[in-house]
Order: sequence, then C-alpha cells, then structure tokens
Amino acid sequence: MASSFARILSSKRNVGLLSLVGAGSLSVGFYLNREHVSAKVQDRRRYPASADYPDLRKHNNCMSSHLTPALYAKLCDKATPNGFTLDQAIQTGVDNPGHPFIKTVGMVAGDEESYEVFADIFDPVITERHNGYDPHTMKHPTDLDSKKIRGGIFDEKYVLSSRVRTGRSIRGLSLPPACTRAERREVERVVVNALAGLQDNLTGRYYSLTEMTEQEQQQLIDDHFLFDKPVSPLLTCAGMARDWPDARGIWHNNEKTFLVWVNEEDHTRVISMEKGGNMKRVFERFCWGLKEVERLIQEKGWEFMWNEHLGYILTCPSNLGTGLRAGVHIKLPRLSKDPRFPKILDNLRLQKRGTGGVDTAAVGSTFDISNLDRLGQSEVQLVQTVIDGVNYLIDCEKKLEKGQDIKIPDPIGQRK
Repeated sequence: MASSFARILSSKRNVGLLSLVGAGSLSVGFYLNREHVSAKVQDRRRYPASADYPDLRKHNNCMSSHLTPALYAKLCDKATPNGFTLDQAIQTGVDNPGHPFIKTVGMVAGDEESYEVFADIFDPVITERHNGYDPHTMKHPTDLDSKKIRGGIFDEKYVLSSRVRTGRSIRGLSLPPACTRAERREVERVVVNALAGLQDNLTGRYYSLTEMTEQEQQQLIDDHFLFDKPVSPLLTCAGMARDWPDARGIWHNNEKTFLVWVNEEDHTRVISMEKGGNMKRVFERFCWGLKEVERLIQEKGWEFMWNEHLGYILTCPSNLGTGLRAGVHIKLPRLSKDPRFPKILDNLRLQKRGTGGVDTAAVGSTFDISNLDRLGQSEVQLVQTVIDGVNYLIDCEKKLEKGQDIKIPDPIGQRK
C-alpha cells in the first residue's frame, strides 16, 4: 500500500486529484516514516561527479563546510520522489559564497522528503546551524502556552516594535523552490479558504498580489505589510521568485496585528506584530492565532509538515523546529558601538539584522534583534530567551548612558 501511494504522490500531475480527496491528511503515514522515502536515480549525467563538483574554495556557509567530493558523488545522482536534486538544494549556497552579517545555511529543501533523501548533507548542516542539535537522536519540543512567559513588556524609549513569526508548510505539496504552478495555486486556495473561518479579533481579509488595486497596494506598503518580489540573491538563487507574483498574497486581520503571508519563502508565514514593547501581548496573539489557523487547515482535510525530530518542516534548514523568530526593533546607539556588542549577542543566543531584513544594514543605531535558535527548544523557551536578552541589552544601554561599565554575560546554559 505504501509503495503504491508513494508512486501516486511522486507524480505532480496528480496534485489536483489528490487535493479533492484530502491527500494532505491521507499522506501522514507516508511522510512521517523514514523507511518509506525512497530516492529516484537520475539517468542524465554525462560526466563523472568529480567534474560537476562545485568550486567552494572561497565559500563560507554551512553547506560548503560539510559538502565533500565524496559526499557529492554519493548524493548527486539521487532525487526525491518529486524530482528534487542535490544540485537544486545547494545552488543558493554555490551562488552565494558568504554574507556580510551572518553565516548562511547555503541549502534549501524542495519538499519534505529532501531532508531524508539528502540527510547525509542536511544533517551536519542542521547540527551546525542549530547549536549541536542531532536530528537523529534528539526530539523537538513544541509549547504554545503563552501563560508561561515571564515579563515581556519593554521600555518604549528603546523598543519601537515587537513581532513573533513562524512558517508552516502544507503536507503533500512541494516547497516553494520546487513547487509547480498548480501546487502553488493549491497552497493559496487551501490557506485562503481556511483563513476565511477566523473569527473575533482575527477576522480579516486576503489581498492577492495579482488582483489588488493600486490603492490597496499603497496602503499595504504604508503599513509595512507588503512583501515584494524577492531581490536577495539568497532567495532568488533558490528559485523563490519564479512566476512572481502568481498565487502570492497577504492576509491580515482588521486590527492589522495578525498577518499571514502566502507563498513567499514558505507556504505560509504567520505573524503577530504591533508597535511598542509589549512582546507578551504579541506572543499571546501569536499562539492563539496559530492554533486557530492549524485547526482550520485540518478541517479542510490538510495538515502541516511535522516530525518529532525536525519539528515543523520549512524551506530553509535554519527555520526547522519552531520556525519561530521573535524580534524587536530596538535603539542601541551606545551599545552598538561597543566592541563587545557582537559577543554579548552571541552569549545571549541572539542575532541582529537591519530593520529592513537580512540583507539590510542598521539605520540610526536601530536593529532587528531576534532569537538565533529555532530547533531543539520550544516556542515558549525561545520567546523567553528574547525577552531576557533584550532586557539585558536595555540594561547595558542604560549603564552606558550613565557612563558605567558593562560586562559580557556568561553564555546561556553556563550562567551561575
């Protein structure tokens, strides 16, 4: 039975048919059982693997740190049941040797099975990116009980806005780097139909990027909601901008504090946000809204990709597990100029970006500070890490304002 169903699922031409009978829920057993994922063998290579091995001599990303000629030769002729290959998985890391702010992953998944078929390269990348997490022996915890959060209300002199977001993928459909147009449109249909069932202060509206008016587009830009066509080479080299803007869109509630992006980097991005420093309230809304979205998706006969070792499955290995990034836009004019700032962030398990995203620099000493980890810790744990860490950064900034000295905190897990 499993092998027959696998053959059905491997044909993208059957996606539309499967969606009519609720393939999202029927495929649970297939996708969660490692032994049922068998790789295709490509029959198109004219040259030996050594001739196709990429030149990684000047590269500095997680993929290049672990891919060897021997490993490439072992995996290069394999493909997932949907036809996704190793060369497609590593292309963004080959095209982008490094990054000015962070060490990038250098790989993407094209479907849920990618993490099994190419486990020999994905697993060490995951271990490096996720602070030593072993995807074979360790299990990922999930916890959306916002009542467990301590504190989380920051001084608005420093914190300008607060946000919690995550991604979710629809099981049975390929991920954005590899999905067909039909699959992408199916994602949009499933998600939009589910969001229509949200009630109370989550009630809202969906804006299709292909159908919105100029006035609606300008309003979304003014609200800082609109995601545009990807221009970052990290995304474009992974195939994220194909057929833009087909089947992409943004949903937000009437209060403009709960958003869902459709078919950007992942099938969905679920976002809770507001101006000011009330991270506690933002996380409460995030937990409630995400649970409602998942319930409505399941009512439509589908479900999210998940397994006990990798947590929620997303396009970039950096987002496995919770997929959660809890962050604030924070002003740190003095601390940001202190040479100890990077080490403080490292020890607090935090990362900084420009307020415009991963490829932007800070403007006016204002940074986007968020959790570095995603996998191996629950949502509650990660948000608490951000809350505690941001409080420490604010305390450092206040001390520097008074001319007092600051110190580098002990790394998390080693504090006395």
